[in-house]
Amino acid sequence: MFTNSQRQEERTGKYGTPRVEYLQQLVTQFQNASSEETKEKIVANLANFAYDPYNFTFLRQLNVIELFLDCLTEPNEKLVEFGIGGICNACADPANAALVTQNDGIPLIVQCLSSPVRSTVNYALGALYYLCNASNKEKILKPEVIDAIKSYAAASEVSTSFSNLAQAFLDKHVPQAY
Repeated sequence: MFTNSQRQEERTGKYGTPRVEYLQQLVTQFQNASSEETKEKIVANLANFAYDPYNFTFLRQLNVIELFLDCLTEPNEKLVEFGIGGICNACADPANAALVTQNDGIPLIVQCLSSPVRSTVNYALGALYYLCNASNKEKILKPEVIDAIKSYAAASEVSTSFSNLAQAFLDKHVPQAY
């Protein structure tokens, strides 16, 4: 976890595949995959790489953030879940967050708040928590979005961690008078 170049070299070994090449292989496999199950596995794998700051530059270089955003438009709920998971993992980084915003990702993420898959909603809440700032809060803090997040904050009987994340969003981004 949280790799640096020296640690990555030690883990990869003399004959291992450098990280950027491995990620490129995953992207190429995704692009060439015809099976939904294969695509799901690859996006899940890429999403796991998206939590580590060591990979952020590679993910941007290989357009993986855009791949995650494309997954949000798919009818396959697993692709949506893994895509939003990757976005949530990556957008803690300001450069990745800016890329999500520049590629019109906010409406796609907001749409994930109404998913029947709880982890998709959870990832969307986390992503919006990181993305909401002075330059884009008008895109996020719409009444219907705030109402949805308030309902999640009130649903502590469903999941305490889920409710706490929604409440953390409200505490950080929504004025008390709202």
